[in-house]
Amino acid sequence: MSSAAPRRITLCADDYGMSPGVNRGIRELIARKRLNATSVMVVGSAITRDDVSALQGVLAMNRDCAIGLHVTLTAPFHPLTMHYRPLLDGLFLPLGKMLRAGALRRLDAEMIQAEVSAQIAKFIALFGQAPAYVDGHQHVQTFPQVRDPFLRAVKAGAPEAWVRQSGRIHPLSKRLDSPKALLLDTLSATFRKRAAKLGVAFNPGFAGAYDFTKAPDFGELMTRFLDDLPDGGLVMCHPGYVDDVLVDLDPFTDQREREYAYLASDDFVRLLDEKKVTLGR
Repeated sequence: MSSAAPRRITLCADDYGMSPGVNRGIRELIARKRLNATSVMVVGSAITRDDVSALQGVLAMNRDCAIGLHVTLTAPFHPLTMHYRPLLDGLFLPLGKMLRAGALRRLDAEMIQAEVSAQIAKFIALFGQAPAYVDGHQHVQTFPQVRDPFLRAVKAGAPEAWVRQSGRIHPLSKRLDSPKALLLDTLSATFRKRAAKLGVAFNPGFAGAYDFTKAPDFGELMTRFLDDLPDGGLVMCHPGYVDDVLVDLDPFTDQREREYAYLASDDFVRLLDEKKVTLGR
């Protein structure tokens, strides 16, 4: 009796373009075929012509690796569009304030759509092609008052792209372990409905959210992420090297190096084999 076919999943490294150290770590893992997707932050501080060229070079070595757009609408980054509001000290709102503004219906859909469209256009200008998929930094694409203009912008500017939904598909009894993940489940349920209505494809399953401040063992986390993830599901990760640019921009620092170390290890290869999972499109 033949064994079941392996599950194909997307293992996506977020935040390419945030810092040189993050970029380098992601490129090394792509070259080693330990990733099969990376999301590019076109408003980041490390998305120069050299950063783009270097990424294109390793993508040529790993044809199974997709490249997508990491739409960014939260601090400490600047919008591309001149009239985008609301801002705080010239930057996007911080995460909590952005979520609250959407929940209280204080965001302008036209401004959101224009900014997402501008980021799609910049991606195309940088890479000479539309993104294969579009997701959001800090899951902003799932927020109230963001999801609809986000989806419209993708439908218009990258009609062949799929989008990331950030919700798990497990029964509720298996989803109560993480308040952060449970919030994403709730936000993503509506996001999936809106995407389906517009005819925009999305990943069937999701994993990767965790409390990085507790510095957990990433190998144990990855084992849990892969359990019950359906064929075609997505795991997000944030590998990279810590540098001064990253420290100035993001609280997620040392844990990136722990993620990198695990994904570069033989233990990760053994886990994929044990779980009958393969990275590929």
